[in-house]
Amino acid sequence: MPKPLLIAPSILAADFTRLGEHLQAAEHAGADLLHIDVMDGQFVPNISFGAIVVEACRRVSPLPLDVHLMIAQPERFLSEFAKAGASQITVHFEATAHIHRAVHLVKELGLKVGLALNPGTPLEALKPLLPDLDLVLIMSVNPGFGGQKFIPSTLERLKTVRNWLEEVNPTADLQVDGGIVASNIAEVARAGANNFVAGSSVFNTKDTVQNNINALKAALQVTT
Repeated sequence: MPKPLLIAPSILAADFTRLGEHLQAAEHAGADLLHIDVMDGQFVPNISFGAIVVEACRRVSPLPLDVHLMIAQPERFLSEFAKAGASQITVHFEATAHIHRAVHLVKELGLKVGLALNPGTPLEALKPLLPDLDLVLIMSVNPGFGGQKFIPSTLERLKTVRNWLEEVNPTADLQVDGGIVASNIAEVARAGANNFVAGSSVFNTKDTVQNNINALKAALQVTT
């Protein structure tokens, strides 16, 4: 049975002077979860926000909070983000020397756990942990900044990981993050992704959140 196709707006692209309004707009437009990019200026060359913003999102929205930790040694802060209201936490393979421990700490906190891979990291790094994951995140840009263009080689990476998941963990979501727009989301879905992080293609000044999410969902219909 095909997995549901999920839209995960990234709040990094939202207008933070209107964050509550934007999150409610995403919910009303049919977003499936909210993607929260946490950056520390060390693992990635940018600083975004911390657990206090996750807590604020939880107060405003009932949607699942998909917390993506782009931080060095994420195991130091997992309990803090769990307490703030995260529904699931994704950690980067490249961010810690103790990735198995980090993944299992998230599970011990009672949350869903994801593992993210940067574009230059060999896919084989995923294999030992695939049976333990609720989500695999394949980065389709180099992490650290919003608004980047999708890296085309991501498509083959997605196909490979989808095949692996079908063998060992078919219930896990395959998420893609970076450069997702209405013109490429169907192709990305055909490559095997079912969970799509969308930042500037949802939150922008060109159109409403409702219309932008509608456009992504309409584009996905050609794959079903």
